[in-house]
Order: sequence, then C-alpha cells, then structure tokens
Amino acid sequence: MKRKSKKRFIWIGALIVLIIAVIGITVVKSNGNKKDENGRRTVKVEKKTIVDKALAVGSVEPINEIAVKSKVSGVVGKMFVEAGDFVKAGAVVVEVNPDPTPLELAQAKRNVEMAQIEMETLKKELARKQTMQEKGLVSDQEFEILQQQYDEASLRHQINKEQLELIEKGKVKIANTNIETVVKAPISGFILQKHVNLGDPVVPLTSYQPGTPLLTMADMKDLLFKGTVDEIDVGKIAEGMPCELQIGALPGKKVLGRVKLISLKAQKEDNTTVFPVEINITETDGAVLRAGYSANASIIIAQRDSVLSLPERVVTFRNDSAFVMLPKGETESQEVYVETGLSDAITIEVLTGLQEGQEVLEKEVKEII
Repeated sequence: MKRKSKKRFIWIGALIVLIIAVIGITVVKSNGNKKDENGRRTVKVEKKTIVDKALAVGSVEPINEIAVKSKVSGVVGKMFVEAGDFVKAGAVVVEVNPDPTPLELAQAKRNVEMAQIEMETLKKELARKQTMQEKGLVSDQEFEILQQQYDEASLRHQINKEQLELIEKGKVKIANTNIETVVKAPISGFILQKHVNLGDPVVPLTSYQPGTPLLTMADMKDLLFKGTVDEIDVGKIAEGMPCELQIGALPGKKVLGRVKLISLKAQKEDNTTVFPVEINITETDGAVLRAGYSANASIIIAQRDSVLSLPERVVTFRNDSAFVMLPKGETESQEVYVETGLSDAITIEVLTGLQEGQEVLEKEVKEII
C-alpha cells in the first residue's frame, strides 16, 4: 500500500510539473517574443490597434430618480404598488389615513364651535340692523359692513368644518373638487423601492420640513453612468468622448456611451483626488440595465488603427528621445532612434525608425543580488 501511495504521489508531482511547463511556454508565446539563433529574446514590429483610455469607476443610475412624499400627515393606510411595478403619472400609489393627535382634534372641533358662535351672533345682529334700516335708523353703508362681516364669519365656519372633516375622515369635497389624503405618482415610471409599510407614520412635505419619503421611482428608459476619474486622467478627457462600459452583472454585453459631464470640483476618496463624471448610455446591446449596477467606464481618449507598434517595455526613453536595440551580427547589438506616438502603457506606436516585421531585442533582465 505504501509503494502504491508513493507511485501515486510521483505521478501527481510529474503531472503538476508538466502543467506548469505548458503554462510557462504559453505565457512566453503570448508575450510575442522569441529567441534568435544566439539565445537572445526579440519581439517583432507588428501592426496593431492602440487605444488610450481613462478609467472611470461608478454605477448605473437613472437620470431622474424621484422620492414620492405626502402633503398630509397621518399613517400609511394602503399601498397600491410594489417595488418593480410600472405606474403612470397620476396613478394612486399610497393612501394616508389621518391620525391627528388629541390636541389637534380638540382644537379643530373648538374652532368649528367658535366659528359657529361668531356666525350666529352676526346673523342676529344683521337681522336687527335690517329692521332698523327699513325704519331709516341705520345707513346703507353701516348695514353693508355688517353684511360683509357676516359673510366672512360664515366662510370661516365652512373652512373650519372642512378642516375637521379632513382630519377625521381623510377626505372632503370643496367646490366640486374631491380632496383626499392619497398620494399620486408624479411621473410615469417604475417603483424602485418602498420606504414605508402599512401603519408607518407619515410626516408631510412642507416649506420647513422635508417630509417622509414613501417611494422612490424613476423612468428607466433614460439611464446614465455616474462615477469618478483619477485626477491624472481628467485633463485628457472632454465632453462628448466615446466610452465603453463594463458591467459586472452583464459580462459580454457591449454597452456604449458618451461623456456628458465632467465636474469642475474634485473630491477625496481613500486619500486620492478624483473628479465626478457622468456618461449618457447610448447603446445597451439588448441588455436590461438596473439602477445601482456597478460598472467601469473606459473613456476612449485616442485610438490608432493598424499602426506599427512595439511593446513599450523594449523602448528606452532618454532626454525626450526613444531608442530600441536591434540585433547586429551574432552577439552584438545596435541602438536605433525611433519616433513614438500613442501609447496605452503596454503597447506603443512607432512612427519612424522601424519597419513591419523587423526584430527588436528585449531588454536584458538584471539579476537582483
């Protein structure tokens, strides 16, 4: 049994070594270099497409995301929608039941009673003045002033009754208009999130308080990417530049866009300086985008198609000039000046100095002692 176990471990070890060797050979080939007759590594000058990009990190968000709020106080009585539902503008989404405090209810009832007393007192006074006017004891002007006071008192009494009815029942009809404690959708769109449940208290939206958010909704037809770009790259990008978005939840989908906005003010993130950017999404490749998807955006600064290129690692930069080493003879080499163009930090464009198919020496690897 021990011998069998030993043989098994030997075979496993040999298989691992073989796999490592194959991977090593593949990596070497993928780097595009090879050895010349004297064992020196070289790379060929080839035509490639070089793209200089700036990376933005962020997420997909709706252009218009709205928090739906109530203009009356109370508690949530009914919910007519769920997250993910599509609703049209004006549709009822939440019903708020009135929930007045004992003090508010008592005050509303007393206001009705006081307005009733004031109206009845003025009514009696108006009847007496009318009798006196008929006898010529009261001027028309004095009678008209009293009539106006009675009309105003009657209107105050009606207003107080409507306020009490709205507090108690949650609905009232004023001048053929139904006023109800229901909340309607301000726009057509999807319900993204519910913030309240049945029975939750609701603070109204007023000029001095923000109010309780009931729902969040948005029109998912118009989406954009919101993210940040490092300060090193922000000077290279401009509004209108094309972008490629990589969305983690949708691998393989080609999502395109264009830069819409570059912030004028930087912000700090993890001790680095970044600038917020916004990118309009123009092409989704049939993908269904959802609010909050994490994404990276590659902003295309410049692109060169089918140009002579080299791995940037073989180029030596010295005094604002670029040089490469060409093999000469069996063991010697020759330094050649080249004019370079666009670089993506891995591959660099060669404008002059080399021809397609020409071989360039790799830099010697120095051993660390």
